[in-house]
Amino acid sequence: MAVKDRGNIRRLSVALLTSVAVCAMAPAAPLVHAQSLSDSASMAGNVPDDAKLLLAANELVYDRDAERVVANGAVQINYAGYQMVARQVVYDQKTGRVTAAGNIELVEPTGNRIYADSLDVTDNFSDGFLRALRVESTDNTRLVAESAQRVGGTQMILHKGVYTACLPCAENPSRPPLWQVKAERVVQDGTKKTVRLERARFELFGKSLVTLPFIEVPDNTVKRKSGFLFPQFRSGENVGFGIAVPYYIAIAPDRDATITTTGFSAQGVLLEAEVRQRFEKGQANIRIAGISQMNTDEFTAGTSDAERDTRGLIASKGEFKINPRWSFGWDVMVQSDNNFARTYGIDGLNASTNTNVVYLTGIGERNFFDMRGYYFDVQDADLNNTAEKKQATVLPVIDYSYYAPELVAGGQLAGTLNFTSLSRFSSEFADTNRDGAFDVYRGLKGHMNRLTGELEWERTFDGPGGLQITPLLAARGDVYGLAMDAPGNYTGGYTSNDAPARYLLTAGIEARYPWLITTANSSHIIEPIAQIYARNNEGYAGQLPNEDAQSLVFDASNLFSRNKFSGFDRVEGGTRANVGMRYTGSFDNGIGVRAVIGQSYHLAGLNSYATQDLLAVGSDSGLETDVSDYVASAGFELPIGLSLSAGVRLDEETLDVRRTDVNATYAQDRFETSLTFTQVDARPAYSFSNDNQTVTSSTTVKVTENWSVFGSVNYDIDADKFNRRSVGISYADECTVFSIAYSDKYDPNAETANDWTIGGKLVFRTLGEINLSDTSFE
Repeated sequence: MAVKDRGNIRRLSVALLTSVAVCAMAPAAPLVHAQSLSDSASMAGNVPDDAKLLLAANELVYDRDAERVVANGAVQINYAGYQMVARQVVYDQKTGRVTAAGNIELVEPTGNRIYADSLDVTDNFSDGFLRALRVESTDNTRLVAESAQRVGGTQMILHKGVYTACLPCAENPSRPPLWQVKAERVVQDGTKKTVRLERARFELFGKSLVTLPFIEVPDNTVKRKSGFLFPQFRSGENVGFGIAVPYYIAIAPDRDATITTTGFSAQGVLLEAEVRQRFEKGQANIRIAGISQMNTDEFTAGTSDAERDTRGLIASKGEFKINPRWSFGWDVMVQSDNNFARTYGIDGLNASTNTNVVYLTGIGERNFFDMRGYYFDVQDADLNNTAEKKQATVLPVIDYSYYAPELVAGGQLAGTLNFTSLSRFSSEFADTNRDGAFDVYRGLKGHMNRLTGELEWERTFDGPGGLQITPLLAARGDVYGLAMDAPGNYTGGYTSNDAPARYLLTAGIEARYPWLITTANSSHIIEPIAQIYARNNEGYAGQLPNEDAQSLVFDASNLFSRNKFSGFDRVEGGTRANVGMRYTGSFDNGIGVRAVIGQSYHLAGLNSYATQDLLAVGSDSGLETDVSDYVASAGFELPIGLSLSAGVRLDEETLDVRRTDVNATYAQDRFETSLTFTQVDARPAYSFSNDNQTVTSSTTVKVTENWSVFGSVNYDIDADKFNRRSVGISYADECTVFSIAYSDKYDPNAETANDWTIGGKLVFRTLGEINLSDTSFE
């Protein structure tokens, strides 16, 4: 029937839809991600004036005398994104109450669904009652209660509420979910912004695990509130098992803190505190931790872990964005001894080497600036901090790069600048067991400053048939300031000049000639590559400190690099050619193939890789002879989930294998595994006296849809030792994640306090997580 009083119908619909939403949302506050009371209550005010209302029912009656609007039979209301159905809806203007009955279902614009058997609420939403409430959110959380009551416009009360984030069992919906929380009463206080669960029980597999008289937590309108967080569990061979209880403190809108107390069964109470501060342009924190150990004799005698009863640290980290291009920050730690953070697994500070850094970085469209200072905190059990004293203190290292915005002579002009200043308080050397001929010096005691600048120009010309020719010109200069102890017993001619300088001029050309071959079911690219670089000899070759070019691995990945040294302290001089071929294949069945093979040739001048420097970094590298070793790599990707890659270095005369790197991975829905084999020939002059062959593997097997087992192993073939082993089990479904793992490692020098560790995690979606964290899991 037609209705003339459309204002009453609109008011009825807004009151009804809003009241259902308001009554349903409050108790879910810390459990369900849903709108707040204030959001629901203000729905009517937020609805656009031109919002369309659609109301349909078998019968719609407006009684002017009784001032009642009644919709009967298959009532449907669509308004401002809300959709509701019920068997009957009544709005009494005299009493100001809205009632609905019969399979009430409301779908909110967010997608949340709210079900109830009956509703009775005032039209100003201050008081109301819902019976047989059920809420299903879009993130698959569920809330059920016998009834929901709104009182005084500020409180919402649920009776016999049950909450879970687990989906019901498809085969047996009556079976209890994996976990659920039950409470006799749930009270949300809109004034205090809290939710109080009275006689709350946590159930797992239908069995009650714990019952608390009450739990009071902030509601979902509160972003931060002081209180206890979920406990964490820790373990270690010599510290025992521990329970960590964090307490969160909301100090101010831009500042908060966490205080954590951990009781270890073997060593007593560890106290940790962290204060965090946010600023307009960034954030910073400060952390402290300390313990008075009960049983130092649990640790290996003569180690730093066993020598101190009272141990602690202080650390800070900051990150600031000055403007869109510039940022600075720091990450520093000071501790009472060299192994405290690692022994007790202080999160983020327990690496074997903790790097303290302060930095300033600027990034432009065509330039980059980075300035950093480093101090390396070596965490081991050595009482004398021997390894740490040998580490350099770098203050600062500055890197700058620039690319000219316009082409110069048709090519790209780029510049690079590096300044490094470092100090070392103890020389680090190794006996090469060569009858005292010389020692390998990884660092010299004293101070070093170096300024390096380089300009590079290159341009690519396209020739006939796809030929690409790229000429290159480069000029580099280095200036040193040295105040370092001269290396004793070194026969390489270390310079006595405290301000040496050197330069390098390079003229080079590269030619590439890619061939494209296509067949009915594949395509192939074969690309011969040849390079030649003419340069003067490296100045002071092997006579200067080598701080940042100590690692040299010659393989297919750097075959075509102009400078194969890893840093600025060494530079490739003389005339050298690099020749090789690159292949890429693609097949219609999904198979992909790639390969590189080649060799490098020293043509004239001084071979930098054959010179003797403080680390003998070029010895047995495969580049020390005029004709280098052969290097090759190949990789395959198969559509069945299998990927293979291999790299080798072969002696240029005997073709003996000098280095091998092989990796295989296989991944399917229920099985994933990887296997890595590494073989490296001994390099005695480089203080790498023994051959090394290592196998590393990790595997995950999905036993069922939810359960998986996993493990990993690192095996030293030559030493016949397992360097590390781990095994674990995990469970994951839509509402729960659980994992636990055991790990042990070979520690012949007792550098860590715990040779075995247990780690784990239990996550209840939307509730929180419980960690069983290891103390030295690296």
